[in-house]
Amino acid sequence: MRLRRLPAVLLGVALAAGSAPTATGAAVDRDGADNGSRPAPRTVDGWPTASPSSVGLRGRAIRRGAAEARRLDSTCFAVLRDGRLVEHRSWRLPRDEPREVFSITKSVTSTLVGIAVRDGDLRLDDRVSTYVPQWRGTPSESVTVRNLLANDSGRFWSLQSDYVDLLTARSRTRYAVSLPQQYAPGSAWAYNNAAIQVLEPVLERATGMPVARFARKRLFDPLGMTRTSFVTDRADDAAVFYGLRTTCLDIARLGRLHLGRGRVDGTRIIDRSWVREAVGRSSTVHNAAYGFLWWLNRPGALRGATDPVDAQGQPVRPTSGQLAPSAPEEVFAALGFGGQVLLVDPTTRTMVVRLGLPAQPGEEAYGFTNAARVLTRAVR
Repeated sequence: MRLRRLPAVLLGVALAAGSAPTATGAAVDRDGADNGSRPAPRTVDGWPTASPSSVGLRGRAIRRGAAEARRLDSTCFAVLRDGRLVEHRSWRLPRDEPREVFSITKSVTSTLVGIAVRDGDLRLDDRVSTYVPQWRGTPSESVTVRNLLANDSGRFWSLQSDYVDLLTARSRTRYAVSLPQQYAPGSAWAYNNAAIQVLEPVLERATGMPVARFARKRLFDPLGMTRTSFVTDRADDAAVFYGLRTTCLDIARLGRLHLGRGRVDGTRIIDRSWVREAVGRSSTVHNAAYGFLWWLNRPGALRGATDPVDAQGQPVRPTSGQLAPSAPEEVFAALGFGGQVLLVDPTTRTMVVRLGLPAQPGEEAYGFTNAARVLTRAVR
């Protein structure tokens, strides 16, 4: 199942709010070159390299995956297993140049909440109104941090609000906080960017520092994500629902953290129990494919980002199944508009990363299933 793409009228808005790559050219250096004329370096951006066969992967399947990624306007593609880089290609941009990854940002935000929970600064079942006083005494007073992470907060959602008004607001946080409650908390699911943006003041007030600084100090620097940063709006609020700028090999470090169940190189960043909650089980009965701001391959009721709903917020055309039936149920992914994918398989400790240009309306787009196909074909 491919998640529904945004209507064409919204594409320009989303791109204008971020930064779309514009450089052109062929693949760069060995990890992105097609001729293979030079020997592979022992490390690339700190990742030790290995041949596919040495880690139990089929090289031909990976090369086919890279070719498909290039055909679908990717700017980078990588496959890693057991902490080793077995394939990396870059097109149009140098591999170390950060690029917009849209809603992959949400999964980073989820991890920041996990750090704050480990620190004791907040709890999953805290009422958001503890940190957002404007909601006290309103229908939103009982919305919890867990509801925001599971996307079942019941906060107001519409295409106009979420993909136009929110993006153009001077303060996206102020706009998001000011929206009304649409449904009772926990009663309906929506891929709600504005609701997720409310995690910005929650994190700032819980941790005592701006989100961008907290992310740098507690996540990016410890993981070695040196080319990753949040963007801020005109009010200097970090955009926590989209807007992260990163690279294929930087964002793979977020996947490695979750493969390590919250620990990297002997350092614990998030609790093991948080990883289980965030990517190991469905967070809501309304969508089996959703954890805490991560997409899952769990079977059950499925919801896409812009599925039509009725007056009670329930899907007009209920769907069930899996995002990628041929892939293991344990697979999870950080996904962003236009086919930005960090796919992680804890059963084989394999990751597939693809970043690139969003497809134009009517064109074939890269997605969860493309990355899952690389995984299933490559693993021996």
